[in-house]
Amino acid sequence: MAGTVLAASGFAATPASATTYVPLLSGDRVGVQDAAAPGLDTGSIRNTTAQALTGFGGLRLRVSGSSLTAKEQTFNGELMRGFGLQYDGYDRFKTTKAVPLGGISTTRSIRVARDANWLRYFDTFTNTTSHTVTAEVVFGGQTGWNTAITTGAGGTNNTQVLDTTDGDTAVETSDTWVEMGSAATKAGPSTFGPSAVVIGSPTTGFSASSNFLRDSFNQTIATTGHEGNFTGYKNTLTLLPGESRSLLRYVVTGISETRALTTGAPIPAAGTQIAQVKTDAGTLATTPVVADLTPAELCSVANWAPSALGGTLNCALVTPLDPDVARQVPTPVTSSPYDVVGKTIEQMQADMTSGKTTSQEITRAYLDRIAAYDTGQYGFHSYIYVADDAMEQAKKADEARAAGTKNAMLGIPVGVKDLYSTYDMPTTGGSRVFDGFQPQKDSFIVKRIRQAGGVIIGKTNLSEYANSGHFSESAFGQVWNAFEPSKSSIGSSGGSAVSTALSLNSWTLGSQTGDSLWGPSSAASLYTLRGTDGMTSNARVMPLTWLQDYAGPMTRSVGDLADALNVITGTDPEDFRTKDADKYRPADWRSTFKDDALKGKKIGYLPSAFADPFGTTATSDALKATFPTFEAAGATVVQMTGTQPTAPTVPAGQSLGDRSYEGWSRWLQEHPESGYTDATQIIMSQKRLPYSRYAPATYQGAGPMTESNIQTWLKYRADYKQKIADWMDAQGVDAVVYPGLLSDVNLNDGQIPSFGRLDPPSSASGAPTVIFPVGVNPNGEPMNLQILGKAWEDDKLLGYAYAFDKIKQGHVLPTTAPALEYEADVTPKPIVIEKPAPAITVPAAPDPNTNTNNPTAPAAGGTTTPVATTPPAPVKIAITVKYATSATVKSGRVRFTLSNSSTQTLTGVVTLKARLIVSGKVKTITLGTASISVSAKGKKTLLVTLTSAAKKSLKGRTKITATASYQLANASGTSLTKSKSLKIKLR
Repeated sequence: MAGTVLAASGFAATPASATTYVPLLSGDRVGVQDAAAPGLDTGSIRNTTAQALTGFGGLRLRVSGSSLTAKEQTFNGELMRGFGLQYDGYDRFKTTKAVPLGGISTTRSIRVARDANWLRYFDTFTNTTSHTVTAEVVFGGQTGWNTAITTGAGGTNNTQVLDTTDGDTAVETSDTWVEMGSAATKAGPSTFGPSAVVIGSPTTGFSASSNFLRDSFNQTIATTGHEGNFTGYKNTLTLLPGESRSLLRYVVTGISETRALTTGAPIPAAGTQIAQVKTDAGTLATTPVVADLTPAELCSVANWAPSALGGTLNCALVTPLDPDVARQVPTPVTSSPYDVVGKTIEQMQADMTSGKTTSQEITRAYLDRIAAYDTGQYGFHSYIYVADDAMEQAKKADEARAAGTKNAMLGIPVGVKDLYSTYDMPTTGGSRVFDGFQPQKDSFIVKRIRQAGGVIIGKTNLSEYANSGHFSESAFGQVWNAFEPSKSSIGSSGGSAVSTALSLNSWTLGSQTGDSLWGPSSAASLYTLRGTDGMTSNARVMPLTWLQDYAGPMTRSVGDLADALNVITGTDPEDFRTKDADKYRPADWRSTFKDDALKGKKIGYLPSAFADPFGTTATSDALKATFPTFEAAGATVVQMTGTQPTAPTVPAGQSLGDRSYEGWSRWLQEHPESGYTDATQIIMSQKRLPYSRYAPATYQGAGPMTESNIQTWLKYRADYKQKIADWMDAQGVDAVVYPGLLSDVNLNDGQIPSFGRLDPPSSASGAPTVIFPVGVNPNGEPMNLQILGKAWEDDKLLGYAYAFDKIKQGHVLPTTAPALEYEADVTPKPIVIEKPAPAITVPAAPDPNTNTNNPTAPAAGGTTTPVATTPPAPVKIAITVKYATSATVKSGRVRFTLSNSSTQTLTGVVTLKARLIVSGKVKTITLGTASISVSAKGKKTLLVTLTSAAKKSLKGRTKITATASYQLANASGTSLTKSKSLKIKLR
C-alpha cells in the first residue's frame, strides 16, 4: 500500500527548476531558491557561479502583538518560506501563495537583470487584522564562511565589508548601499565574486544593521569572525488595518578576481570587479530601476524617498496596492488524549501495559503532530511518506498485546529513512529517479522491526542519495532544523533526526557514510551509535559507498537506543559483513547500563579535534567544559599527544575499485523490480536534482569491483581499525572523545558547509562511535560528544554513554512543536498530499559545485574524497532556426521550427518580445515563452503561447517585428545565448 506523499505547500503548478539558475551579463549565474524541488521556496540566492553569495536574500519577519497563534510564535522572526515562487522562464519570480504570520500577509517578487548583474527584491506586507500591527523585517543572509582574510593575497572563504556609500567600512543608516567581498581591502583581489546590497534612500533605507545568523532583531552586524559573513538590514513597519507597505532592495554581484569563471575565460584584474559592483550599486541607489512597477507598488514602498522613485507621482490619487493575502491557518489540535512529546519507549510501554493508553492513541498522536508541524508553508518536511495503514498496524499491535504478547517494541511507531526498502511504501532515496518505486520486500532491519511489533509510521526525508553531510535536500522537500527553523537539519539523515526530535515518531532509522548519523543527531540532541562495520545489516538499503555505509538508529534517550539496538543488530545471512554480529552483540543492550561503567577508564582527547574550522570557540569550549562529567563518573580524561592515525596506504598495483558502482550493483541484484539494469543508469540519471547531476561522460565508472578490489577494500578497513586500536593502546586510553558539531549551525538556504566539522576516524575505518547529547552551547544550540572505541567494543561504548548521561542528562527538547490541544470530538486533520514540482533543466543551469559532497573514498583523518566532476570537453551547440512568419492573435500562438544539428540534446527556453508603440510611447512587450528540448540531429516545432497582456497589445495590428531570444544548453554544460529578429504577420 502506497503512503502519503509529503512536501512543502504552495508549489507552482507549472514546472520550475530546483534552485533556478539564471544567467547574468557577466557570464555568472545566480541560483534562486524557488518553489520547485527541493522546495526551500525562500527566494534567497543559493549561490552564484562565482560564489559571490552563499544563501542571501532571505527574509525574517517579527510581528508584535497578541494575534500570533502558538505555531506562529515558533516562526516569528525565522526565515520566511512557502511563497510558491514561480519562475516565468526568463527573469521573474512571483509569489503564488502569500505567507501569513501574526496577521501580516507577505508576498515577494524577484526580478533578475539578465542584461546587468543584479536582482531586485520587492517584498510586500499587508495587515489583514482590524488593529494596527508593528512588523520588524530583516533582509539579508550569508556572503561567505570561515574567518581568515589573507592580507595582500585576496582572502579565503571569508567576506567582510569592503565599501559603503560614504567610502568607509562602517555600516550606518545613512548608507544607501554596502559592498562585501572576500578580499583584504577594496583594492582586491576578491577570491570570490564581490556583492553589494542597495538598501534604499538615506535614513529611510534601514533602521539598523543585523547579524542574520542569530538574534537578528537585536544583534547588529558582526565585524569579525565567522558571524561577520551574515549581514542583514532591518526595517520597522507600522501597518494600519488593511494597509500594505513594501520594501524594495537590489542585490548586485560580481565575479572572482583570482579564478576564471569558465575554462579559458579571462580573470579580471584585482579590484576591477569590486569597483564595478560599487559602480552598479551606486547607480541603482541614485536611479533605481522601477519603470516596470505599477504606481500602486511604487506608492507602497517604505524604504525609498518618493522623489527617488519617480518624483512626480501623486500617491494621494493612486488606488492603494491590493495584493493577494494569505488565509490564516487555524490552531492545530489532536484527537488523541495521550501526549507523546518527549516520551521514551519505556514510558510508552509502561502506559500501554497499565492501560493508560494504546498503540492506536500513540500512533494517532504522532499522525496529528505530523499533520500540524511537518506540512504546509512552515512545515519541517521531515517526512516523504506517511503510511496509510499506520492506524491499522497500531490496532494489530493492541490486539497482540491483549492476547499476551510482550515486546519492548510492540506498538511503538518508528520512522524509517527513505533509503530502506519497505514493501508497503515507496522507497525513493529522496530522488525522482525512484519516484513511486515500491520494493517487493522489506530490508532486513525493517523486517526485524515489524517482527518485533513496531509500527512503521512513515519514510523520513534525507539528502538525495544520502549525498550531503550538510543539508537534507531531496526532490520531495528540504528538511529544516528542529531547534531553529531557519537553519539546516544537517545531512543526510536530517529527516530522521528532526522527526524524532520533534516527537513525530518514537525513534528513527538513519544511516551514515561520513557524518550522517552523528551530524544530524548532534543538531537535534539525539543519541545514536555508528557501530562496528557489520553490527547491523545494509541489505536492501540504498548505498552511497559500499561497506562504508552504516545503518543505525536515532533516539531521544540512551534507553531507547538500547531498545532499538536489541531489535536491529545481529547477523543477516544476506550481508556477509554481519557474520560476527551475533558473536559480539550483547543479548540485551540494556545490560551495559551500569553506573560505574566509566570507573577506572581513561578517556583520551586530542586538542586539535576540538578546533573549529570556522574559527569559533564558543561550542568547543562548552564541549570541553563537560569533561568533568567523565571524572565524576570515575574516569580520567587524558590529553593525548600527536595526531590520530592516518588511513592505510593502498599497496602499489592494487585498487579499491568503484565502491559507489559496486553498492548500486548489489542493490540492483536485490531489487530486480526497480526497472534499472546498470548502476550507471542510477548514478548518471538526469532525474536527479539539477545541481547533483553529472554531465554525460563525467562519471567514469569502473564497473563492479573485482575480487581483488574487494579484498583490498576489506583489508584496508581491517587495517584501519587495527591502527586505531594500536593507537589507543600506545596512548594508554580505553576510548577517545570527539566533538559533535563545533560551531553554531548555518542557515538552510545556502550551499556551503553548514557547520564546523571534523570527523573522527570512525566511518572511514569502520570502528564504532557512540554519540550522545551534552546540553546546549552558549547560543542555545544542542551539543553532542562522541566516543570512539575499538572494533566490536560497541557494548562498552554504550555503557560509557549511559554512565555519562546518568550524571549529565544532556538531552533537550525543542520548543518549536509544542503539545497539541486535545479535542475529543475533533476529526483528525488529514496529512495533505503535496509535492514540489519536478525539477527541470533550465538554460545554463548546472551548479558549479555539482556533487562536491559525494564521499566515495576514505582519506586521512576520517575525511572523504569527492568524486571529480570536471566536465569533458564541451560539445559545440549547432542549431538552425526556421520561422513561420504568421500568428493568430485569437488562438494566441506563434509557431517556430528549430533543427538541432548537434550531437547532444539541447534544452532551454525561447522568449519572444516585441517593441510596440503604445499610447505614443515605445514599449517592449514580452509576448510569451516556450521550453525547448530537441534531441540530437532532431527537429522540433515550438509554439509560443501569447500572454493575455500580449493579446491585448496586439489587437488590431496586422504585422509586428519581434525578437526571439534563445537560451540553450546541452548535456556537456555548453551554453549559448542567441537572438534573431523576425517579422510576424497577424491573422
